[in-house]
Amino acid sequence: MDHLFSALHKYYEEMVSIRRYLHENPELSFQEVHTPAYIANYHRDLGLEVREGVGGRGVVATLRGAKPGKTVAIRADFDALAIQELNDIPFKSKVDGVMHACGHDGHTAIALVLAKTLYEMKEDFHGNIVFIHQFAEEITPGGAKPMIEDGCLDGVDVIFGTHLWAPTPLGDVSVRNGAIMAAADMFEITIHGKGGHGAEPHNSVDAIVTGSQFVTQLQSVVSRRVDPLKSAVISIGHFEAINPFNVIAEKVVIKGTVRTFEEEVRSFIENEIELLLKSICDGAHATYEYKFSRGYPPVVNHKKETQFLADIACQVPEVKNVAECSPLMVGEDFAYYLEKVPGTFFITGAKNPEWSTVYPHHHPKFNFDEKAMLIAAKTLGLATLTYLKNNK
Repeated sequence: MDHLFSALHKYYEEMVSIRRYLHENPELSFQEVHTPAYIANYHRDLGLEVREGVGGRGVVATLRGAKPGKTVAIRADFDALAIQELNDIPFKSKVDGVMHACGHDGHTAIALVLAKTLYEMKEDFHGNIVFIHQFAEEITPGGAKPMIEDGCLDGVDVIFGTHLWAPTPLGDVSVRNGAIMAAADMFEITIHGKGGHGAEPHNSVDAIVTGSQFVTQLQSVVSRRVDPLKSAVISIGHFEAINPFNVIAEKVVIKGTVRTFEEEVRSFIENEIELLLKSICDGAHATYEYKFSRGYPPVVNHKKETQFLADIACQVPEVKNVAECSPLMVGEDFAYYLEKVPGTFFITGAKNPEWSTVYPHHHPKFNFDEKAMLIAAKTLGLATLTYLKNNK
């Protein structure tokens, strides 16, 4: 533990430098070219076995210990978002309209420096460590599934992952047995009315009014149709009706997301949305198209590995508090790894105590306290070495 921690402290400035380089040079989901090449070259320069193009744009690097043993996987995602950065920082994104607004630059920096540190310790442990660098976490169908299909989990006995979380105080590590993140689904609706003159609504079927009624009543699906003891969220993020000011719209496009934890609730809401849509459109003499696309399943942690990780986090000096968190309604395709092998996904607090305003993930001014990267690296590194030691 002392060797691991001292080495990570030694390489902390490099970790920060990597994170800032990646932040300046973000790439969108399914468009990553330079980032995976950078990752592969870093691992290759260390001396690790490297596979590129895994599942499409993924990178898998394998570190083998001195003697045979179990295999631990550490996953880090590296895609960015289509957001124009508004931060005034020295390492602001250089790519117009693209930004690391979720911490994936930090996740990648953690994994790379952790690989460097553990490579120096390879004579001291049994087994193997697989670093899974995943593309396209932000957009379904995501990168996890094709990477798994391409063998990134072959031979893996356990997997660990973390998310740097800006709303959670620095020094806090949050764990949860069972579902920690929700299923993330999307729906798209097109309502077809009958266009006409704005002065003669009686000769038209107003798609905007119909769509507005649907959006307003949609919230009743959760508040009045879903069991109040079960979690669900329906949010509309897109309502489009491009039209001259004096013309009644013939078409409206509506897009939204559904977040749930239970398959029964997930299917119920999928059906209820269409029932409500049909009744409103029938009453307005409109027609509709409805597409419900299933995204990532819930992230369901394994009990034994979650308790193990919690015990490990308590041994990290910078960790002030280890506690069970409430489930989060955000989605993560780390879920697919946990469907295949045991493991756990935990939250590393990254809220700078001196910042007066902390912006949420996916915000143009999102940022995190970089000291959280050191805490995450120590937790993941110690969990890896302890697991390999305990399972020779």
